Amino acid sequence: MLALISSIIWIYLFFAHSNFWKSDPEVAPATPAQFPDVDIIVPARDEAEMIGPVIASLLSQDYAGRFRVILVDDNSTDGTAARAGTAPNLVVICGPPKPLDWSGKLWALSQGIQASSAPILLFADADVVHDPRHLSSLVARLLDPHVELVSEMVRLNCRSAAERGLIPAFVYFFQMLYPFARVNDPRSAVAAAAGGTVLMRRTALDQIGGIDAIKGALIDDIALAKAVKTFGPIYLGHSALASSIRRYPAFKDVWQMISRTAFTQLRYSTALLILTISGLTLIFLVPVWEVLLGHGWRFALGLAAFALATISFLPTLTRYGQNWLVSLVMPLIALFYMAATVDSALNYWFGRGAIWKNRSYGADDRT
Repeated sequence: MLALISSIIWIYLFFAHSNFWKSDPEVAPATPAQFPDVDIIVPARDEAEMIGPVIASLLSQDYAGRFRVILVDDNSTDGTAARAGTAPNLVVICGPPKPLDWSGKLWALSQGIQASSAPILLFADADVVHDPRHLSSLVARLLDPHVELVSEMVRLNCRSAAERGLIPAFVYFFQMLYPFARVNDPRSAVAAAAGGTVLMRRTALDQIGGIDAIKGALIDDIALAKAVKTFGPIYLGHSALASSIRRYPAFKDVWQMISRTAFTQLRYSTALLILTISGLTLIFLVPVWEVLLGHGWRFALGLAAFALATISFLPTLTRYGQNWLVSLVMPLIALFYMAATVDSALNYWFGRGAIWKNRSYGADDRT
């Protein structure tokens, strides 16, 4: 029976789940018809190692309009602000301590927004470097066809063994959870954004009540996209013009990245946790179990489901330049993600919360 359920799920995912696995669309290099003023807001906390090349890439944008880069140093302890450099269109803000009811990134963004005046805002993470054509391409996509928000899944680092084995799966799972085609369909309720790059109209931000409306959200990009899509269309794609330089050199680093927000993504719900683990088991573990131990129709169904799972992972592996053989160990990768998700729940239940940049989230200590 499990083999049958698993195969039915895979038939749906592969053929009817908005082609999530094709790993598209991608924002192409383009020049906008107009060049509105843009303020680029970069929230940063303890990013001294990365902030120099990130700010330099933003200041080097080949954009015919006026733009400023506003770096908000969120109480860094490593001299982040001093590493940013200087430029006529660079503003550095050293923010006050975070209030208890705000998430750290959104508190920093709110200060940058207060200091900005442009009609277009770009929220850019402090670990993302940008091709000089990036800002123009984002603005072109925002203007035509008209949307309220443009976001991209920037290219994530994929150099260490841990990154090569696990990072493409992170992107793949995100696409499965939020099919980009549904996000980009105004008729669909599915909404998502990827926080590394979010370009939006100030009018859209005003419509949702400002960044204050989502001030406590830890999954801030998803919360922002959902709020904006209630007022107008949004766009989510992959980026060929922006890359994260944050490293995850060891498997434990990827584990911590997953564990930090996995249970938050499930809204701290035990029921959703059980459903998620059960679903991943049906999707990725049951097929390989039936291939190895099943007989007759169970083996055939397991093989069919395993084949669809393997094929569906190939476009994402190709995007990240990884060997197709990695798709054969997807059950082990899924098991890793499942274990890290359970660990995220355990951290919450035992009051440890999620630790990020010396802050604790999801527990009693909200420093």
